[in-house]
Amino acid sequence: MRDRLYRVEAIVLKRTDHGEADRMLTLLTPDLGKLRAMAKGVRKPSSRKSGHVELFTHCALMLAKGKTHDVVTQADTIDSFIELRDNLDRVGYAYYIAELVDRFSEEATENRALYDLFLNTLGWLGITSTNPDLLARFFELRLLQFVGYRPQLFECIHCGKTIEPIENFFSAEAGGVLDPDCAQIQQRARDAQKISLNALKVLRYLQTRDWETVRGLKLTSEVMSEVEALLQKYIVYHLERSLKSVDFLHELKRGANS
Repeated sequence: MRDRLYRVEAIVLKRTDHGEADRMLTLLTPDLGKLRAMAKGVRKPSSRKSGHVELFTHCALMLAKGKTHDVVTQADTIDSFIELRDNLDRVGYAYYIAELVDRFSEEATENRALYDLFLNTLGWLGITSTNPDLLARFFELRLLQFVGYRPQLFECIHCGKTIEPIENFFSAEAGGVLDPDCAQIQQRARDAQKISLNALKVLRYLQTRDWETVRGLKLTSEVMSEVEALLQKYIVYHLERSLKSVDFLHELKRGANS
């Protein structure tokens, strides 16, 4: 049983206006997993806590146990990721990764690896040289690994044979790559679609290398689009819903290209 007052390190995943001046915060913490807490009065101009509980802020909080929701009694900023906030496109990616974390995280379930990944990704997003599309794909594969949905990319998900360097198939329903023979059997993967050799190589590289190794990767727009589409299909299958932030990202991209 936690003491009535307790301290947490947290990243603000989401916030929702509540009443006239309060906000309900969804937080990701390293030790307590995802939790919700009420920040009372933070929408008042005089609030001292408001700047410390903005979206995507890495903060140190004091929380008080409440009957319905725990309450933020003190807040201090550790990192506000100011470089990230100066760029609307990168803010869009931050919304996306935060929504992914929120959807895949269970309340009160510790997942320190996911917390560290989220924290590092927010920092990387603020670096001018970072390709946010590439980072998003790297983040997706790591997140899927840390929440138990790591796609199988090296052996056929059905027969277990090593995948040969030819045109194979990818199935969200089956959980990864199928060789051509297994993909022909309809019951094994109703959603199986062809995956190019280049896209498979990229997925494997992103899945097995750290970000410092991956960050310099240069991909054609065709391969990047294929990898994105495959991972989106995989994510939506496991979440059983689409993500709101994906539409926002697509709008930003359309605006940049117009």
